[in-house]
Amino acid sequence: MGKAKIAITLDKEYVEQIDRMVDERIFQNRSQAVQEAVSDKLRKVKQGRLATECAKLDPNFEKALADEGLSKDLATWPEY
Repeated sequence: MGKAKIAITLDKEYVEQIDRMVDERIFQNRSQAVQEAVSDKLRKVKQGRLATECAKLDPNFEKALADEGLSKDLATWPEY
């Protein structure tokens, strides 16, 4: 994945915390810290959206849809 350089503004408190983590070698530099924070947040947002959409599903309808036509197909499957 390519990278793009951007400028951001953060609260001084956050910058100080990031700098301490860089000094402690938790991150190589500020960019890595911000990159990982953004990546983590985006992953959580996606998971939240997936959970929200999954909650909308009707389990009975989904099972019926999955089982649709299965009884006909079972007769043609080889026995193991």
